Amino acid sequence: MSAKSFFSIFLFSSFLFLTSCDTGQQQARVLTEANGGKYYGGVFRINEVEFLRSLYPHNITEVGGSRIANQIYEGLVKMNQETLLIEPLIAESWEIDSQATLFTFQLRQDVYFHDDPCFPDGKGRLVNAHDFVWSFNKLCEASITNQGFWIFENRVKGANEYYASTIEGNPLPEGVSGIRALDDFTLQIELEEPFASFLYILAMNFTSVFPHEAYEKYGRDMRIHTVGTGPFKLTAIRQDETVILSRNENYWRVDEHGNALPYLDGVRVSFINDKKAELLEFRKGNLDMMYRLPLELIYDVINRNDELQPDYSKYQLQYTPTLAIQYYGFLHTNPLFDDINVRKAFNYAINRQTIADFTLKGTGIAAENGFIPPSMPGYNAENVTGYSYNPEKAREYMSKAGYPNGNGFPPVTLQINTGGGLNEQVAEAAQKMLEETLNIRVNMTRLPFAQHLENIETGKTDFWRSGWIGSYPDPEYFLNLFHSIHIPDREDDKSYLNSIRYRSARYDSVFEAALQTVDFDERMQLYEVADNIMMEDAAIIPIFYYKDHRILQPYVRNFHQNPLEHRDLSTVFFVPE
Repeated sequence: MSAKSFFSIFLFSSFLFLTSCDTGQQQARVLTEANGGKYYGGVFRINEVEFLRSLYPHNITEVGGSRIANQIYEGLVKMNQETLLIEPLIAESWEIDSQATLFTFQLRQDVYFHDDPCFPDGKGRLVNAHDFVWSFNKLCEASITNQGFWIFENRVKGANEYYASTIEGNPLPEGVSGIRALDDFTLQIELEEPFASFLYILAMNFTSVFPHEAYEKYGRDMRIHTVGTGPFKLTAIRQDETVILSRNENYWRVDEHGNALPYLDGVRVSFINDKKAELLEFRKGNLDMMYRLPLELIYDVINRNDELQPDYSKYQLQYTPTLAIQYYGFLHTNPLFDDINVRKAFNYAINRQTIADFTLKGTGIAAENGFIPPSMPGYNAENVTGYSYNPEKAREYMSKAGYPNGNGFPPVTLQINTGGGLNEQVAEAAQKMLEETLNIRVNMTRLPFAQHLENIETGKTDFWRSGWIGSYPDPEYFLNLFHSIHIPDREDDKSYLNSIRYRSARYDSVFEAALQTVDFDERMQLYEVADNIMMEDAAIIPIFYYKDHRILQPYVRNFHQNPLEHRDLSTVFFVPE
């Protein structure tokens, strides 16, 4: 597919599908009753505030693209939508050795790739273990379109060696030594060290399987041309406007009543970046679910006890603390923010509780206990000492840094991304607190999300807003952001994970020990120590942990909420009103 096609309506049939989705008329839904009180039919209409950057599994870093790709691609295992426990997917069973270093998977023999012209007859072929070997080897190649190597780096045996060989332009012919197809439907993965949470790694979008035929035909255009195995297929895409998914008629899963999944005819994703406009579309019946409410209107929708107001009582309300945090990053290679006293001064100058209570209006929890959200299962965030508002200490540390009462401190710029009002409102509150408490000048710049990320990863910004949403419920996924192993050797190279370029031998030692600890409680305690070390160093400014609210139309069923906002639309269905 050419880049030009990306900015146009695809096929005539796609146009008809898009038009039918845009009507917003509830009577357009034709529902057919299935077994067990389920219904087939309808298009699920949902919104994201930022347009996706890529749908290529190895290049998905933003949450919107991830939530869409999760409906298109699949991997070996998945997380249960309610409990977040690991469940079989394309792997129907597996064995793990006693050291948690050797994982052997038995694959299903009835999973097919989506029909696509990349195949000789246009019909999707059977998925096998060699497809996973190929996809995982691709994940270990040095490429500007690969931002997922870090999940196998220093974990999967032979991953580092293979990656190095691709940098040199002479890939090892045997591929990654620790990834093997024992036969057509048996896959084995060997790790360098024990890693008890490895199955959660394999539930991420980065480890989705896709056919070599698609990559050979579309190359970088796989960012907008998808060939997966999931319940939905990409049908149409319009830049900054719409993504349309249609039902995969050949999908392999069935429900407990024998009904073929998915129930929905399709999914329509819009990209309205104004939350008030999104709420209006929801009330008009043009959206079936709204995720996160506009702060300005939140008390019009719900009260302080998380109950729907009378005007919204016909809708369904869901809410939960989440495994997500918003924070501000410092570039540690910048001499200004290399000073721990400056970083501590900034941390003490921000009143997180005021932001949570008045700016976020109950949709966030003050991040005063470290980087790991308190909703993390099995983790005791109370054992981590973070920062709370203390203007005296803030000014004390600025004096220690050589800037008494802010004198001589140069103006700094806080970079945030556009998309929705929440980021800007929080940033404006933090900006005012820093200026008033420290007597310094803080400017603000707003960039589209793709450019925002580019500046962060390349070290072209010194102070920025960021967020991290857990892809699986283990502290490792959060604390891995600060492991110095992810900092590139050359300053000009991109730093995808440790974008702040934080280095601490003490932190690395404790974090690496946790990775190799099989005992759950002991591992959690080590993660708490690592979190405390990073907080002592004031490596970043934690601002708040998210608390998510969703409202659904009254006819939506089976759309479960969880602390990860991990979505599986394959089991969602509508009922007649």
